[in-house]
Amino acid sequence: MQRLLALLTWLAFPVYVWQGLGVRRRTSRMLPARGPVLHEIPGEAPPVALLVLGDSSAASVGIEQSEYGLAAQLAGLIAERTGSAVRWRAAGFNSATSGQIRDHVLPNLSADPWTHIVLAIGTNDTKNFHSVPRFKKEFGGLLYALRAKWPEARVVWSPVLEFTRAPAMPPLLGRILEVRATEMNRMGVRLCNERGAIAAARLPITNPEAGFASDGFHASEAGYRAWAEHLLDFVLGDEASNLT
Repeated sequence: MQRLLALLTWLAFPVYVWQGLGVRRRTSRMLPARGPVLHEIPGEAPPVALLVLGDSSAASVGIEQSEYGLAAQLAGLIAERTGSAVRWRAAGFNSATSGQIRDHVLPNLSADPWTHIVLAIGTNDTKNFHSVPRFKKEFGGLLYALRAKWPEARVVWSPVLEFTRAPAMPPLLGRILEVRATEMNRMGVRLCNERGAIAAARLPITNPEAGFASDGFHASEAGYRAWAEHLLDFVLGDEASNLT
């Protein structure tokens, strides 16, 4: 039934274009947060090396300072939970899709020994109306490339957020994109299971008013904090169990 709904969204493509253009006109384009994208938190050895890779969410778009973004907040939580030193990097790029990260970003990242990699990607693949087969090829290729470059890293993917909860989304457009996001997430989970990555549970959005930035689409400081808290156990895995 869900796949049939996804096919039917193509019939709604004119609505997607019409309402999507309206959202674009009304929404101010926000820049990445100011502040460091590389940082270290002192602690015990061995250190945790965290790379947060992906789209504008990885770049902390929606807030003023990077210290309140996803990478920095997740790194801080890891340090608090484990007592370990944490070295982190946020490699986020506005409007990036899985294919763009695979083809233009990953080849240009130095092969630093990251122990944990978080992928915040898939929203633009969905928003740009990419097909599921295209997402399979591009996101699946990204997972292969990450595994080849960092074979021992723990790779965690954060699935596409719920479009109907974003304040900037008109209800009909949100429902259209949500149908497609569900299919993207289904494929993403399958690819993670097949290719040595961990698919986190979808982030529950309980308070959109507090969780989204002024543009109604990107996360606020509180939203990034909630996202980091949600991902912590997925990122640490067995390490989290051993500490409880």
